Amino acid sequence: MKIILSILFFLIAGTGAVSAQLPQDVYKKPLKEVLTDIESRYNIKLQYSESLVRGVEVMYPTWRYRIETEPTLTNILMPLDMVFQKTGDNTYRVSKYVYNERPPDEGQKHLDKLIASYPDSQLWEKRKTELRNCFFEQLGLSPMPKKTPLNPVYTPVRKFDGYTVQNVGIETLPGVYLCGSLYRPAKGKGPFPAIICPHGHFSDPDLNLNGRYRPEMQYRCATLARMGAVVFSYEMFAYGESLLQVDKADHRTSFALTIQTLNSIRLLDFLSTLPYIDMKRIGVTGASGGGTQSFLLTALDERVAVSVPAVMVSAYFFGGCACESGLPIHSCSSLGTNNAEIAAMASPRPMLVISEDSDWTQYVPEIEYPYLRKVYKLYGKEGEVDNFHITGEPHNYGITKRLAMYDFMAKKLGLNINAVRDKSGKVDESKVTIEQYEALLVFGKDGSSLPATAVKGADKIREVLKSLQ
Repeated sequence: MKIILSILFFLIAGTGAVSAQLPQDVYKKPLKEVLTDIESRYNIKLQYSESLVRGVEVMYPTWRYRIETEPTLTNILMPLDMVFQKTGDNTYRVSKYVYNERPPDEGQKHLDKLIASYPDSQLWEKRKTELRNCFFEQLGLSPMPKKTPLNPVYTPVRKFDGYTVQNVGIETLPGVYLCGSLYRPAKGKGPFPAIICPHGHFSDPDLNLNGRYRPEMQYRCATLARMGAVVFSYEMFAYGESLLQVDKADHRTSFALTIQTLNSIRLLDFLSTLPYIDMKRIGVTGASGGGTQSFLLTALDERVAVSVPAVMVSAYFFGGCACESGLPIHSCSSLGTNNAEIAAMASPRPMLVISEDSDWTQYVPEIEYPYLRKVYKLYGKEGEVDNFHITGEPHNYGITKRLAMYDFMAKKLGLNINAVRDKSGKVDESKVTIEQYEALLVFGKDGSSLPATAVKGADKIREVLKSLQ
């Protein structure tokens, strides 16, 4: 009898355990199953990768459902750090939330709100000052570090058809070097206009080259030099010879945004020391991440007279690298800001925005460019801002985009574009000599020429920066 009672006790206890399930156990469902149910219930199609939903579960999914589709998707996806975007009639794309991108229509709404807040040039100038001060603060450059000697290191000059090249390292902070190549017209004593050329995150897989060493950068810089400009091609933080002092991973940190901006400003300081440079005719152009550096430098430093940011000006995309959006510059002021407004801070100085249909600049003709014209109109200078939009090309600074830039720089900086035209009148880059990687180095292939005083490590560079503020 005791044995029977014991068995009954355990059976009853087991039944109680089953009936004691908690609500989260009852309602928890795999995300894949929930999304399939939502497609059926709301008659929609959801696009997503299997890797995105694999192993992910939703708590209380049916309790999150609402009468309308989009509130339901918001309730389901937001706690999972996921978002959705409408891609067609009854079709949505589900993706992981990324802090540096928003729906395009949000960019349009933001620009509308921004332009309404400064109906005249006085209020816009006040806004620019407010943003500029905040940018320096968020970048960790307020106050700006004490300017120390640049101590340029030069390699021998190399002579080519219509231009020369000389590699230069400048000490932007004590023991911290910015390396690049200085392209000059072969003839004339100046004063010449100058154009600085930051690079983006592009690479050439065939040549195993990235950054400023790629043929595209050499074509760009040499052609501008043959047109009569002094051109400086320089490196992003933790790229190229910068890797002699920091790790490659340091590029994907917020500190990269600080140092890259400081380097660009110090590069202008360097140009101002060269007697053959006309500091009233300074231009900047770069693509993608180089485009970010171009419009941010132009916003912060009025020594830039002409800017051509390529494939980067967007009201809804803020840069895919911490070196572009890793610090909260876009949170400045109660209104916030975006890359289109930062680019607009060039006004009323001449600016050409280059865009294309295959990336986040696809809507520039409809969204960002009309906004930019409204800003320039505050000064009566709508003619000083232009947009070159190309279709059917990948995200790059290819020849079609360069041709538009050459023409704009020639007009605004007084360059001789005829010097690079062939007999048919087309711009010809074929006379540019593409140099090997080693030829463009300041401190040699193995870095053996790097000064013994060079600072090693990002933390040590932070200490140097802080000591000068």
